Amino acid sequence: MKISRFGEKISGDAGILSLMDDLGNAMAEGNMIMMGGGNPGQIPAIQEVIREQLSELLHDEEALNRLVGVYDPPGGEKEFIAALAELLRREYDWDISPANICLTNGSQTAFFLLFNLFGGRYADGSQKKILLPMAPEYIGYADLGIDDDLFVAVRPRIECVGENLFKYRVDFSNITITDEIGAICVSRPTNPTGNVLTDDEIQGLAALAREHQIPLIVDSAYGVPFPNMIFTEARPIWNQDLVLTMSLSKFGLPAVRTGIVIAAEPVISMLSGMNAVVSLAPGSFGAMLTTPLLRSGEILRLSREVIKPYYQEKMERVMAVINEAFSGCPYKVHIPEGAMFLWFWFPDLPITSRELYERLKGRKVLVVAGDYFFPGLEPGWRHIDECIRVNYSQDEAEVHQGIRLIAEEIRTIYAEQG
Repeated sequence: MKISRFGEKISGDAGILSLMDDLGNAMAEGNMIMMGGGNPGQIPAIQEVIREQLSELLHDEEALNRLVGVYDPPGGEKEFIAALAELLRREYDWDISPANICLTNGSQTAFFLLFNLFGGRYADGSQKKILLPMAPEYIGYADLGIDDDLFVAVRPRIECVGENLFKYRVDFSNITITDEIGAICVSRPTNPTGNVLTDDEIQGLAALAREHQIPLIVDSAYGVPFPNMIFTEARPIWNQDLVLTMSLSKFGLPAVRTGIVIAAEPVISMLSGMNAVVSLAPGSFGAMLTTPLLRSGEILRLSREVIKPYYQEKMERVMAVINEAFSGCPYKVHIPEGAMFLWFWFPDLPITSRELYERLKGRKVLVVAGDYFFPGLEPGWRHIDECIRVNYSQDEAEVHQGIRLIAEEIRTIYAEQG
């Protein structure tokens, strides 16, 4: 059977496909310590709130009919959008209206639409790219372009903190905005590293985008205002020059696939049209479940008082295990400032991160090889093969055991090389 170039590209050997396949296969096999994917933890207090909201929907005949029996507009469920706009005006004084918000079937879909809206081949024949100003970046971006070679990335500055911690910083001195750049994109907190770009870094990137009349896309799937999985200072930032994306996944609803895009009205109008073509309309489930939480502001309280401390406390406990398990071993961890990931760097690792991944999988520990997270970066940087991403959101005893097994394997690998 012959298929198109687009079909070959989007159904081929993508990093995100490999990750999701491995997760599914590992869960089917059992006995695997799952530290590879992006599934959030199940927080009892959040699950109880969702259970209450779902019960109310089930007992409201009109609402239930809207939930399952009526298409939403292409831009998404209107009551959710109105409640979100009001919340953001009230809490952050943003100059925002429902016309600035569009929903998608998950934030992955939002990025497929956004990257191909601003990147790829233009009507005048020019080819535009998406600039990732600080690699590593999210594995799910890499294969979203309809056209090949969609990304260009910049190495970060590496700031070492003590013996075993480090932090990536945006290296503005190496960022060049040419006519081939269609948009800039960052995640905050960054998946895979847990890095939180400072307010100054975001403002610096926004100034570059404004100067060159291109959008800055800020992926806030883990960030502010919700689910607020940030353990350092970070101000919610949006204006008409920014495209801010959010999600309900890390609030505890990954399966409902609700992505949120906040942008200038022309961008939202185009995204709504693309929604209509690709999927008629986004699903209603996540939006209707959480609209009351937006109206009351409860979504911000839950994010601040339940979700944030849940992950921060897990992070602090797993870091204590790391300090013990890796004592005397050559390793570094990116300072975990947010999200639910640990980013390990093993300087001068004798094998590649893919080989390390396979060895750990053989020990029933599933992580993600680091080289997947550098789309658009020029080859030749050894660092990309010295890193792995670890998710610490799942069962704590298993995660801590997984950390100890990783440490054992790392010691063995360095010892094998003398």
